[in-house]
Formats: sequence, structure tokens, C-alpha cells
Amino acid sequence: MHTTTHIIDRLDWPGIAAQLDAEGYAVLPGLLTREQARTLGQRAGHAEGVRRESLASSGLGQGDLFYFAERLPLSLAAWQEALYHHLAPIANRWNTALDVAYRYPAGLPEFLERIHQAGQRRRQSNLSRLGEDDYLALHQRIDGEHVFPLQWVALLSEPGKDFTGGEFVMTEQRPRMQSRPMVLPLKLGDAAIIATAQRPFKGSKGYYRVNLKHAISRVRGGERLGLELSFHDAP
Repeated sequence: MHTTTHIIDRLDWPGIAAQLDAEGYAVLPGLLTREQARTLGQRAGHAEGVRRESLASSGLGQGDLFYFAERLPLSLAAWQEALYHHLAPIANRWNTALDVAYRYPAGLPEFLERIHQAGQRRRQSNLSRLGEDDYLALHQRIDGEHVFPLQWVALLSEPGKDFTGGEFVMTEQRPRMQSRPMVLPLKLGDAAIIATAQRPFKGSKGYYRVNLKHAISRVRGGERLGLELSFHDAP
């Protein structure tokens, strides 16, 4: 935990916050070592305490998601807690801009206790395994009364070597405008913080909400492994 906290604390948080404000995402190049990424990727389909869900069965695409059904592995729990500590102030600042009264507690344990008391206990953090022709459709993680507006994703395999295609894609919908597509140039071990569903955008008359979704484009060959870490559970 100490090492993880140190790594997270040393990130350029003012720069990350500025990019989140401007784009709705912030890429963190090489946040995971190649060994860390490979080790996490090997857990897909082979770890205890994971629940497999076919994307086809849920109408979200093709491929498999492996949800952490009981508890996160200690390494991921450490990342989750350390990241939340820095993201909660950004989340609260966004709520202030949007005139939303809800405030997130400073620490993750307090937030998890709050959502569990509200009946949100189904974990949303997962590993993804996409083979040739598989994809993850545009979606949002917004189930439940308590939704944290940011989440963390990481790529656990190497583009051009382990797989081709499979780009991480986001779309942003502003009022009375066409959706804006964005492709995050992730490499093995890269991570990104992304808006879960909405973020504030400052227009000429003040702040208003813009809507965001994310997806993974069709894998053309090989196998793509990824990680999606949520800070709130679903009902």
C-alpha cells in the first residue's frame, strides 16, 4: 500500500485535473509496469472470486468480462483507495460547478460504507478479455443512487503484438451538438482516468452537463486484456 500510495501521490494531479476538466479523461502513461500489467491480465478467467459475464448475454458486445465478485485483490484495492483520495476533491468540485449538493467523503472506506448502506453491493470492477471480432459497446456505469463520476481503466496487453484493433474509445455529447469521438492511445501498462457519465463544461452562460460514454472498438486479431476499476458498486 505504501508503495502504491507513493506512486499515486507523485502524479501531476493539477495537470490531471486540468485534462479531466478539458477532455473528460486523463491518460497516465506507464502507470503499471509491464510485469504488473501482465500479471493482472493473467487473472482473467483464472482467478478465484471472479464472476464471468458474456458481453453478448448483456447486449454490450462480444467477449467476456470477469467481475470481482467478492473483493478486489489487495494490489487493486490499494490502487483504488490511493486514487480515490485524489479524485474525490475533483468529483466534489464538479458537483459544485453543476450545482449538485451531493459531496463525496475524503476517504474510500467512508464512501463504500455509504453505498453499501444504500444496498449497492454488486461490484462493477472487472477484467475484460476480447478476442478476434470482439468489442465492448458504448456504455456507462451509472446504476444506483450513489455514482462516483470518475473511474480508472488500464490496458494489460500490448497493441500490435498481442492484438490489433481494440482501441479505447469515448464519445461526448453536448446539447444541440453532434457527438464528439475520442480515441485514447493506450499502450501496455498505460492507464487512464475517465468520466463515468457526465462532467461539467463551461460555456458562455456558465457550466452545463455533457454526457460521456466509453467503449472498446472491434479487435481485428489476437487477444486484448483490459481492466476497468470503478469506485462505486451497483445495486
